[in-house]
Amino acid sequence: MKNLLLAVSILFLMGCASGPVLYPNAHLKEVGEVQAQKDVAECEVLADQYVKSDAGIEAARSTAIGGAGGAVVGGAVGAVTGNLGRGIGVGAAAGAASGLVHGIIKASEPSPVFKNFMIRCLQERGYEVIGWQ
Repeated sequence: MKNLLLAVSILFLMGCASGPVLYPNAHLKEVGEVQAQKDVAECEVLADQYVKSDAGIEAARSTAIGGAGGAVVGGAVGAVTGNLGRGIGVGAAAGAASGLVHGIIKASEPSPVFKNFMIRCLQERGYEVIGWQ
């Protein structure tokens, strides 16, 4: 269980590190990297305020789907081995854990609407966004 929690934490932190990549245009060179990061942070705050997130719902949905799928597979294995109840329980737990990890990874990625908001906010401040990392 500790290993699963550690893996989920690492993946979540890796997902949080994504952000816009700015083209080194004249405006970026003029204001500098420190000011650019402040502007990115301000745009992110605005995006968080205006763009609704359903990340928690998606993670829960992924967990439920994983749990149900795992229960079906676990039940089939349990029926063959003669331990149906235990197979369903183990399968459901494994499926739910897998679904949760998938949901957290997906939820940690910014939505297309969030990205578009960020791009427009930064363009209005003079930056050119060339991608997302």
